[in-house]
Amino acid sequence: MPYHTLLDGLEEERRGKGAIGTTRKGIGPVFADKIARLGIRACDLLNKKNFRYRLNQILEIKNAILTKIYNVSPLSLDEIYNQYCYYAERLSPFIRDTEPVILDIISRKQPVILEGAQGTMLDPDFGTYPYVTSSSPMAAGSCTGSGINLKQIDHIIGVFKAYTTRVGGGPMPTELKDKIGEFIRERAHEYGATTGRPRRCGWLDAVAGRYSTQVNGFTGIALTRLDVLDTLDSIKICTGYKLNGNIIKDFPSDIGILDKCQPVYEELPGWQTPISDIRHYKQLPAPARQYIARLEELLLCPVSIISVGANRDQSIAVKKIM
Repeated sequence: MPYHTLLDGLEEERRGKGAIGTTRKGIGPVFADKIARLGIRACDLLNKKNFRYRLNQILEIKNAILTKIYNVSPLSLDEIYNQYCYYAERLSPFIRDTEPVILDIISRKQPVILEGAQGTMLDPDFGTYPYVTSSSPMAAGSCTGSGINLKQIDHIIGVFKAYTTRVGGGPMPTELKDKIGEFIRERAHEYGATTGRPRRCGWLDAVAGRYSTQVNGFTGIALTRLDVLDTLDSIKICTGYKLNGNIIKDFPSDIGILDKCQPVYEELPGWQTPISDIRHYKQLPAPARQYIARLEELLLCPVSIISVGANRDQSIAVKKIM
């Protein structure tokens, strides 16, 4: 809704240097309204009388916040109501309960693929709170988002880049604020798809990766962007964190602790040759296979798919996933 995007931007500006780094698309305020029982669902748009009544109640609250806290002009009930009635007319043929659709497909033993967004470190419960997103991007979130029960999920594929990236604030132990970090960003075009902001880049963090494997229950890994590392003479993997003179292997839940952690690296040789045209695992250079094997050991999960380029056909199927 218009007030969601407006409030998202105003709150980020109010935070100043302590901004979360949201996309300012209103996602956080939408989920806040959902939990506060102030949300408007798609089906609510289909009953115009009830929609207007509910919108009027909500807008009284939102306009009070906009005018009294942020000192901006209130939003118009009529303008929003008329605009969203127009949306309702266009969307009405597509608004329906989706659970029966998905469950019918499953009953006919047809495959269903659920794709999550973002990553485990942005989960509001298990991620680097408060530098997180608003809904669960973890495997378990697929059940609450689709109506599929846990017993109906057969395979869980974790998608890892061959290095680590992050957008916005929050601790990132392996971030590289040097020429290598800049090289990875430019070579891989690591800029936010929504905001265009440069992503923070660093070596692969196997501590966070192993934690992600454990809490999601991955049955396989899709390792992407391996070709980005083609020209490097050596490649590092974070195998632990150094904290107060001690080495820890578990990912801390307290970002205050995580922010003090220094990465402990293991260095492997690079392959220094293009791999974008390779389609079979055994054809990969030995150092590339060594890197993948070490990741499997550290992440406690087999690599099932390897991406060696941006095109759909630039993939190597290592193990069958379905």
